[in-house]
Amino acid sequence: MDRLHSDPGLLVCPDFMADPYRASRLSLVTPMITEAQAADLLRVVWVTTNDGLRAQWLQQVADDERLHADQQRLAEEERVRHRETLRLDEEAAKEDEKKKNRSKHLLIPLRPRPDSADDEIMVSDFALRKIDKGHYVELYYWTNAGVADAHANYRTRDDEGMVPTTGDDGSTIWVSAGMTKPSSKVVADRNLSSVEFAQAVPRMIKAMEEYDWPTQRVNMLASFWGSIILHRYWNSTDHIAQRAILIYQEEQRRAWHNAIPLPKGAWDISIIDETALLRTFDRYPPYLSRS
Repeated sequence: MDRLHSDPGLLVCPDFMADPYRASRLSLVTPMITEAQAADLLRVVWVTTNDGLRAQWLQQVADDERLHADQQRLAEEERVRHRETLRLDEEAAKEDEKKKNRSKHLLIPLRPRPDSADDEIMVSDFALRKIDKGHYVELYYWTNAGVADAHANYRTRDDEGMVPTTGDDGSTIWVSAGMTKPSSKVVADRNLSSVEFAQAVPRMIKAMEEYDWPTQRVNMLASFWGSIILHRYWNSTDHIAQRAILIYQEEQRRAWHNAIPLPKGAWDISIIDETALLRTFDRYPPYLSRS
C-alpha cells in the first residue's frame, strides 16, 4: 500500500455538477441514469474512496507514532548502555589505578601516632603479595632478620618502578617491582633457628588474618606450628631431630599449599604425619649432621 503524504480528512468533496466534471457525469448517463444521478454516483464513489483513505491515514499515523516511540526507546536504551559502559570502564580504571598505587589509597585511621612499641613491622612487598594471593612463602620474611632486610631495602614504588605481571584471572596487572623479587638474603625454613621460627610464626599468622585468609586455614596453620613446637623432636637434645622437624615443616607446608587448588585438595596439616617425619629424619642424616 502506497504511503499517504497528506491527511485525506482535510479534503472537501467536489461539486460533481460543476463544469469541470461534465465529462465524468456524461460518461455515466444512460437512458436509466440522469446527469444528476450520475453526479450523485460520482459523489458516492469519492466519499467511499475518501473514507478508505482516511482509515489508511489514521493507521499510518498510529504506525508512525509507534515506530517513533520504539526508536526513542531503543535510543534511550542505547544511551543507558553507553552510560553504563562508561561507568564500568571508569570503575575498572579506578580499580587498576588502586592496584598500581595501593599505598595511596590505603585508609589512614584517625588516631594519634602509636607508641613506638606498637609500631607495626615492615614486611617485604614480595612476601605480602604471596600472602595476599594465598601462596606459600618463607617464614624468613617475618623474622627479625627478614624485617631488617625489608627496612634496609625499602624503596618507594615510584623509585622501584612498575612491572607487568599476570593476575589470578590471567589478565595483565602492574605491580611494584619489589613485589616480584624475593629477597637475596632469604633463608629456607629448614635453616631457621628455633628463635627465628618463634619470631616469625605469630607475625605471619597476623598477616594472614589481615589479608582475609579463611579462618579455617589460619587456625589450621596455627595449630600446625603449635604442634611442631610441642613435638618431641623440637624439644630433643638431638640436633638432627631438631633440624628434621624444621625440614618436615617446610616440605609439608609447601606441599599443602600446592595441593589446595588440585582436584583432590589439601588436608588437615595440623595433624603431624609421624611416618613422613620419620622418613625426613632418615633421609637427611648426612646433611643434618653438618648443621
